[in-house]
Amino acid sequence: MSEWTRTPDAILRRLEWTVIRRLDGLLHGDYRTLFRGFGVDLADLREYEYHDDVRHIDWNVTARLQTPYVRVYNEERDITAWFVLDLSPSIDFGSQKVNKRAVATELVTVVARMLSRHGNRVGALFYGDKVDTVIPARSGRRQVLHILHKMLSRPEVAQSDATRLDDLFRTAYQVIRRRSLVFIVSDFISHPGWDKPLAQLARRHEVIAVRLYDNLEMDLPDIGLVVIQDAETGEQLHVDTNDRAFRRRFAVAAAKRETDLRAAFRRAGVDALEVATDDDLMDAILRFADLRKRRSRLAAGAALPQHLEHR
Repeated sequence: MSEWTRTPDAILRRLEWTVIRRLDGLLHGDYRTLFRGFGVDLADLREYEYHDDVRHIDWNVTARLQTPYVRVYNEERDITAWFVLDLSPSIDFGSQKVNKRAVATELVTVVARMLSRHGNRVGALFYGDKVDTVIPARSGRRQVLHILHKMLSRPEVAQSDATRLDDLFRTAYQVIRRRSLVFIVSDFISHPGWDKPLAQLARRHEVIAVRLYDNLEMDLPDIGLVVIQDAETGEQLHVDTNDRAFRRRFAVAAAKRETDLRAAFRRAGVDALEVATDDDLMDAILRFADLRKRRSRLAAGAALPQHLEHR
């Protein structure tokens, strides 16, 4: 890749043409389903009608009048979104041509631009070995370019101790005061204990965990004697991948890590979008769209009282 194609403006223009333009067609420009506002001003009460969001049923009024009533809100259309970015050394890993950092950069750029085009504000927190950069939320294309420039121009973080995502989430809780849509972009390779601060963050905000990974982190191929290096600490270990027992132990440990990670997301009450280094970016965002729609349907179904299920 030539140097000029790595400038923020060139990258953004390429993504606007190759990804965002195609998403406009596939989603028919309807981003409201994905990114809805958080306004809660009560405007009126009226009788429940078919296709109303059952989460808006006023159960006290319904019980009193013996007729389903829903609350009608003046919805706040504008959204404030934050990108909480883990840019620690482990995201520089990639077994093929693309590493996790490159995936994070393009995904953040696309989602930030999708939001900012409709007048929404976007901000960012950057974590290397600590939270070292906070970009206040603003709207516009220039803001997206600013975030992208900061991501591209960051100095390399020295390998040291393990990442502490708990510190990142506590800082995000302190910095982001207004209810927002928060994207946590990380590979979640971290010192344990981050699930409780994540749950605290999710109680104030709508949180989406964007989990980055490389397939080599899940399944170690038989490639002979290799040196494995811890991406966080730099510690090296010589292993013989011809050893079936070692590969089996590696796979078991990887599977347990996956199970524990997904359990942590469930405990924290956050949606998770998993993106591999060999994923197509547009496919990943469409999976996110499907995730949001399914979550909305499940929430509506769970809230639907029995006597309204077949109305």
